[in-house]
Amino acid sequence: MRVKNVLATRWGIIAVGAIIGILAPVLQKMGNPGNMGICVACFERDIAGAIGIHRAAVVQYMRPEIIGFVLGALAAALIFREYRPRAGSAPIVRFILGVFAMIGALVFLGCPWRALLRLAGGDLNAILGLAGLAFGIWIGTLFLKGGYNLGRAEPTYTSVGLLMPLVMLGFLALALIYPQVPGEPASGVLFYSVKGPGAMHASLIVSLIVGLAIGILAQQSRFCTMGAFRDLILFGQTHLFGGIVALLIVAAVTNLILGQFNAGFAGQPVAHTLHVWNFAGMALAGLAFALAGGCPGRQLFLAGEGDGDAAVFVIGMIVGAGFAHNFGLASSPNGLGPHGIAALVVGFIACLFIGFTMRKKAA
Repeated sequence: MRVKNVLATRWGIIAVGAIIGILAPVLQKMGNPGNMGICVACFERDIAGAIGIHRAAVVQYMRPEIIGFVLGALAAALIFREYRPRAGSAPIVRFILGVFAMIGALVFLGCPWRALLRLAGGDLNAILGLAGLAFGIWIGTLFLKGGYNLGRAEPTYTSVGLLMPLVMLGFLALALIYPQVPGEPASGVLFYSVKGPGAMHASLIVSLIVGLAIGILAQQSRFCTMGAFRDLILFGQTHLFGGIVALLIVAAVTNLILGQFNAGFAGQPVAHTLHVWNFAGMALAGLAFALAGGCPGRQLFLAGEGDGDAAVFVIGMIVGAGFAHNFGLASSPNGLGPHGIAALVVGFIACLFIGFTMRKKAA
């Protein structure tokens, strides 16, 4: 049996979730921020800071894990002949959904993966985030049942599908040409945090190798947190859900072994205890993920295998991180940003507008 078929089985997806559940806490032990061994939203935010889209000094770093996700997915797609360049399915809508997905995630302070990892580290605030994520995805499934559809992507030039991997290769080149200088907030064209979460990271080579490995495994297994909730809600299927359960359980056990488990609400790393807004932030993110067809990790893997529409969503998230920090929308351990609530309201209005107006009527 081919490797790709093994990874796509129920036990294959569980194994991939378990591997991520080991690697993420290990990355945290090796220097990544607390309960943030891997966080797609947070790491894309750090990349936005590294290239100057925002100037929040504590969250600026060219995260190799994100680069590895895309390049690993590209490698797997090429090896197993699954590279399919396609694009053209409502790109501006996907961009807007990416922007608001990021804003919602930064109100909560994490993506779906980090919500699971926060809970696995003992952060009970993540329970509200995961509940909000499920609620937002549930709203999205109502639109899907009502005929919501962004249309079909069309096959396109090979170069279109390669653009996002090439961007990531460019980011990697910048990180190698302009490495961080200890104690300095900038190196060449890149910005680096000298304190805060952005200053906490494993070595570049270790982070890149882990990112490449996860990119390969996730591309082949179709690992997706949003898809897991969507399939459970819509069809009662647990095929993908087993993967995120495995991630949660194995990450919790790994944290216990590494001495990184600390149960409670208060004093958790890069988190706040405003339960309503933890729920609401992830509800907005979950709705945006459902309308876009994948969680932020899955969008990176799709972009690696040639999906130009997923690449537009990724760019939307990176730009959204800039909006969030430039305009006071993102939360911090001290609480909500000054305009975070307003951003959530606007985000829900925008996503509901998209959901209601992009439904194909029955013939």
